[in-house]
Amino acid sequence: MLPRVISAFVGIPVIIAAVWFGGLPLLALCALVMFLSLGEIRRMYRRLDLNIPFGVMMAGTALLLGSVYLYKDAGLAGAIAVIFFIFLLWFIFSYPKFNLIEMAMSLLATSYVGLFVYVYLLRTLPDGWIWVAFMLIGTWVSDTSAFFIGKYFGKHRLARLLSPGKTIEGAVGGVAGSFLAAFAFVYIYPFLPRVPLLVLGFLLGLAAQAGDLVESAFKRQVGVKDAGDIIPGHGGMLDRFDSMLFTAPLVYYFVQKLIIQVEVFK
Repeated sequence: MLPRVISAFVGIPVIIAAVWFGGLPLLALCALVMFLSLGEIRRMYRRLDLNIPFGVMMAGTALLLGSVYLYKDAGLAGAIAVIFFIFLLWFIFSYPKFNLIEMAMSLLATSYVGLFVYVYLLRTLPDGWIWVAFMLIGTWVSDTSAFFIGKYFGKHRLARLLSPGKTIEGAVGGVAGSFLAAFAFVYIYPFLPRVPLLVLGFLLGLAAQAGDLVESAFKRQVGVKDAGDIIPGHGGMLDRFDSMLFTAPLVYYFVQKLIIQVEVFK
């Protein structure tokens, strides 16, 4: 537990500073997380004897980061199309060393890690730093609540084959934690729409659980406990940020489409 606390004590101020300043500092933080996560996936893929083009995956990730920096979410569709064609060309010129399964798995990894660009995109919304804070705090509270409630009260397995340590009680606790975090935001920021925010808090808890289970499935498939060991007490980047790969896109589109565009603030 002590390494987890120390890691949080060191890492959280860095994240808060990047979110506060936004722009290039936040983009750089996102890039660091994404590139290190790709490295963890490469090591996991090696256990499956997959020959993946790590440089192409890094280039695809950089393309996603550049597109959101220059064009926000309007650049995502074009960036994804270019990445797809890059992998197809790599398949043609690397054949037969690079097969279809490896191409599919490489595209999957690039797209999966690429979801982290939504952390940056959240900051570009009106009052963006509030929405990034909402996503971060809601996700952290959900993960922490799920961990402790599952540890002390968990009895019924949630997904025995994917993650034997996760329980239904822990999952319920995680959703309850994110809902309570949203409830706190309603009172801290009274100008935020109450009902949509509470709904988002509930959905965020579900998304966090799903994100955690997806990464557990990756690790179970390759036979490892942790994706990496770069963060003491937490494991790898994916072990720490897996939930955000689901919660960040959820919060971004929920806020953009259901709060901002329908003018709930009025």
